[in-house]
Formats: sequence, C-alpha cells, structure tokens
Amino acid sequence: MAFIELKNLGQKRDGRHILSGVNLSVERGESVALIGPTGAGKTTLLRLLDMLDKPATGKILIDGVNVTSSEKERLATRRRMAFVLQKPVVFNLSVYENVAYGLKWRGLDRHQIREKVNHILETVELTKYSKRNARTLSGGEMQRVAIARAIATSPEVLLLDEPSANLDPVSSAKIEDLISKIIRENAITVIMATHDMAQGQRLAHKICVLVNGEIVQTGNAQQIFELPKNREVAEFVGMENILDGVVATNKSGLAVIKVGGKEIETVTKFGAGKEVSLCIRPEDVTVALARLSSSARNRLAGTISWVAFNGPLCRLEIDCGFPLIALVTKRSAVEMKLKRGVKVYGIIKVVSIHVIERQD
Repeated sequence: MAFIELKNLGQKRDGRHILSGVNLSVERGESVALIGPTGAGKTTLLRLLDMLDKPATGKILIDGVNVTSSEKERLATRRRMAFVLQKPVVFNLSVYENVAYGLKWRGLDRHQIREKVNHILETVELTKYSKRNARTLSGGEMQRVAIARAIATSPEVLLLDEPSANLDPVSSAKIEDLISKIIRENAITVIMATHDMAQGQRLAHKICVLVNGEIVQTGNAQQIFELPKNREVAEFVGMENILDGVVATNKSGLAVIKVGGKEIETVTKFGAGKEVSLCIRPEDVTVALARLSSSARNRLAGTISWVAFNGPLCRLEIDCGFPLIALVTKRSAVEMKLKRGVKVYGIIKVVSIHVIERQD
C-alpha cells in the first residue's frame, strides 16, 4: 500500500475542469516533482493535497484511509502536512518567532521550542538573522524562513509550490541545496511543483508531467526526458528535434523511417506504413565535416543554417531537407570553423532516437 494515493481526482472552477482523472501513488519518504506548463493544474493539485480545497471528484488516501471523507479527517490530515507557497509568506515578527510560531500552537514548552528553532535556523543558515524582522530579509532569505517554519513542526509531507521562482541564481541554488538537505536528512515525503525541469531532475525521485489538468506521464528523470510518451511531453521537456516521418520497413525491430526525403534507421515496434515522430536530443547529434566511418548508422548530410554561442556551448541548425538541431562545445565549433553555409554531417546513433506515434 502506497503512503499517498490519488484516485480519479478532479477539480472544477467556474464550471471548467482544472484537474481531471488524476491518479498518483507516492511512497513514504519519496520526493515527487510536478512539472508542466503554466495553468496545467500543479498548484491546484497541491491545494487539494493540503486539504485547502475539496475535490470535485475522486479521493485522496493516506495509509489507505480516505482523508477527504469528513472535516475531521481533513483537519487531522492538515496537521500532518506543511505547505510553502510560491510567494513566501512571513509574519511581521522576528525570524525566530516566525519559526517558533507553529510550535507554540502545538503546546511545546519554551525550552523545547528554543532547542528546536535554534537547530532549524542553523540548518537553513539563518542563525545570525534570528532577531531580525523576517519582512526585512531578501526574497531568498524569506523563502528559507518559510521552509524553516514549515519543517519546524516535523510534518510527514512537505508541499512546495515553485520553491525558487523569481529568485536570483544564487538564492535559487541555496533553496535547492536546502531542499536536497531536507530530503536527505529527514524521513519526509516531498511533493513540489516546479517550472524548472532541471530542478525537478536534480531533486525528485519521481517526475509527473501535467498537461491540461491531466497527468500524461510519470517516471524517473531518464524516462521523462529521454523517453517522452507523446509529442506534448516531448515538446515540454525540450526535445528540440521532433521529426515527422513514415516507417518504410521494419525487420525484427530495426526500422528504416523516411523523413523529408531521407532515410533514418532506428529501433521501434511500429510497422511499415505507420506515421511516427522521431525524438532526438540536440546533444545526441554529433557534427562532422566528413562522412566518418563509425558505429552510428545515420549520417545526414546538410548545410549549417545558423549558429548561436551560449557560454561554453554552441547550438546550431543543420538543413538536411529538414531542420536538425545539434549541440557542440564552443571549442569544437571554433576548431571546426562551424558557421553558416558550411557543409557538415549530422551523425546520430540508432539508440539515441526515441520513436513515438505521430499525433494529428
């Protein structure tokens, strides 16, 4: 039995479906990232988990108990959870008093509160700010106060809504490190909504992709980012090369697919005549000036149509009769004199191509 189970969960707002048919299992101590475009329903799902709203359909089970069945169950469940909002909410009190707030409500004595708050302030690296008014801190520091206040009550479940949104890179990295530390050191289940896909990869054991209020794919980082279930997921996770084609032949799983007048070999279950889309990550395209002999079966001739440098990397597009995006190091691009108009080969291994059914 999973610790948390969502069964056919749905929510409506103004007669419109915000969530529909959401099913999800979360194990105790697991960290889960909810990713998806703006308006996909991530925050709505967190609010349902925190019992702030009632679902229109379905139920939430914790340890096998339907916690949406009564107000008594809902209240008891809220005491087992903590929710940190996207915009940090801090009281007009000192940092110390902010963190101590929930502990006072739970009846801990002054000595217990002092010991626990001091330990948590050390964990979030805010000890030197303990006497400062929390509202005078920076955005990143206020977010750390909000997280500290949330974990002070030792919740079983920590819910985070875009924990590093609108923060500068340094503050964002500190929040990420803090969340990682909490996950590592505490027997706590973490469910977070994030627009930052790389953050989801780094922090979560499991990733759920929400699109239009539905969970369209659940899996680990490799499954989500390298093996997207459909075109919607592929586009959202940054699979820049999505090439439409038709399976010409398939012999024992090794297929030849016609794309833009060229043939690409890959492994797939789809048979001859099937309309498909090939998903290829830019970093899996090797750029060469000659048709090198290698184990890669696909060597696509083309001409560079544009080049863009970004720090130590170089992103370029090869016109092969269809656009093919490749990612190489800046050093390689300079050494190979890659620029617009240069003829090159885009080399792709069979195993680097993920095939999905084409969507109309």
